[in-house]
Amino acid sequence: MALRSTRRILCALALTAAAALVPVQSSLARPSPAGPCDRPVRPASQMAVEPCDTPARIIDKAAHTIPTKGQLAWQQREVTAFTHFGMNTFTGREWGSGTEDEKLFAPSAIDVDQWMRAYKAAGAEQVMLTTKHHDGFVLYPSRYTPHSVAAAPGRPDVVGAYVRAARRAGLKVGIYLSPSDGAELPHAWHARWVEEIRKKQQEGKPLSLPERVALEDAGHAPRGLGRFGNGSKVTGRTLPTLVPGDSRAAAVRSGRLPVFHVQADDYDAYYLNQVYELFTQYGPIDELWLDGANPWSDSGITQKYNVAQWFKVIHRLSPDTVVFAGPQGARWVGNENGIARETEWSVTPSARDPWTVMAGGLPNDSTDPDIGSRARLLAPTTKYLQWYPAEADVSLRAGWFHHPGERPKTPAQLMDLYERSVGRNASLLLNVPPAKGGRIAPEDVASLTAFGTAVRATYGRDLRAAGPGPWTFDRIGLAEDIRYGQRVERFAVRARTGGQWVTVARGTTIGHRRILALPKPVTADAVRVVVEQARGRIRLEPVTLHRGVDPAR
Repeated sequence: MALRSTRRILCALALTAAAALVPVQSSLARPSPAGPCDRPVRPASQMAVEPCDTPARIIDKAAHTIPTKGQLAWQQREVTAFTHFGMNTFTGREWGSGTEDEKLFAPSAIDVDQWMRAYKAAGAEQVMLTTKHHDGFVLYPSRYTPHSVAAAPGRPDVVGAYVRAARRAGLKVGIYLSPSDGAELPHAWHARWVEEIRKKQQEGKPLSLPERVALEDAGHAPRGLGRFGNGSKVTGRTLPTLVPGDSRAAAVRSGRLPVFHVQADDYDAYYLNQVYELFTQYGPIDELWLDGANPWSDSGITQKYNVAQWFKVIHRLSPDTVVFAGPQGARWVGNENGIARETEWSVTPSARDPWTVMAGGLPNDSTDPDIGSRARLLAPTTKYLQWYPAEADVSLRAGWFHHPGERPKTPAQLMDLYERSVGRNASLLLNVPPAKGGRIAPEDVASLTAFGTAVRATYGRDLRAAGPGPWTFDRIGLAEDIRYGQRVERFAVRARTGGQWVTVARGTTIGHRRILALPKPVTADAVRVVVEQARGRIRLEPVTLHRGVDPAR
């Protein structure tokens, strides 16, 4: 969205903030070595909470928690288009079993350039492809699994085509690589499980979605090599693990490709080798999406991921990649409705070192209505503070994969989601699934285009750019300069109308962006923001004024 330039227009701001009192050491006192709680708080993307930290110092640390270079760039990309395309597109499912024949993946064409045109029409600045969903089917010819496009008709390298098309369109690229993998379920376990499901069905007991699809595909074994949760030993492995005739061998020997020595079981080695392939063959990758779903955990099988090792390898391959559910990354907003909280903090607490655990180590669940309040920061479970912004995912259609009977959301619905995600300090991850024919449906394109047009017409310029007021507006745009952190906890917006100052809106957090939709238009010749509570020195961007445009026009 071409919005940042509009924030440079000067505006009147009334800001109030309490000055921090710094104790002065007596010149007669004998100096002693500074302890961990005596040193000045320096800006960082992650900070440990020390036992000696006072409540005031913890809040000061929160005020100085800032984004990494990669996170800052990621938050400027306010809309990402999600592309769910894969085996489920051709089976009509949402979650696959991992036993599907690769020949079922048979698009008549894959018009990735049409996808990118549709995404750009909606205002997306980044795109993300489901390279491997939970069924384990891989959309590029991986060396490490038989369950990929290499065994599909035409052997289409969907990832390669997608990445090249995105870059031609000027879009950043994200990759979704599901840690769970139905194709890699151990064959003997899978056969026993199917029999258990049959018995359960005969007894009239309800079946879960994974159980239903497994029963539908009964008689077919998982298409992979049985590595997920197989109990294999953790041993020393080398990345990349070269295969016979590997085209990378010379580059590895010469040092042109990096080598990693890791401790991994069979599945972790498989997953890390795919991560290596993606980053070295298709990079740069701007966001890596690690879905936390495990469809088979309730059935008695799971895979223990060595995520600390994953994060180290990913960081060494690409330090600025934002990892969803990873350290120095992004977090799930807590729902799949595309709606952020009214109070959405990018600074969150962690009960564990975020480099050692998935989902950032939040001491409370991602769905909790309170993620980063003072009470959460000061709770005894808080061991770390981190910059961990929210990503709000939602699908244009009812399902994540394309199903012919479904209809897309209307432009007005998308506009509402935009204002309740991007407008509440979150990134909008909008899924737009292509159909079997390899194109995005015309009705989806129409809805996306009308939505993008309305966003640009509403927020593409500040009303005051046309000259002196008064101005009539029904939307107010606020933003903090998040290079210095997120600090506003409560504010009011006042407008001068008819010579009188009146409060037209109130809110809590601001962060990267806050959109305030007013119940009715206001005409005013001046607007100011009063910050009523903050965690430190305030750094606000200029306020912008807007008039909503009907997306249906």
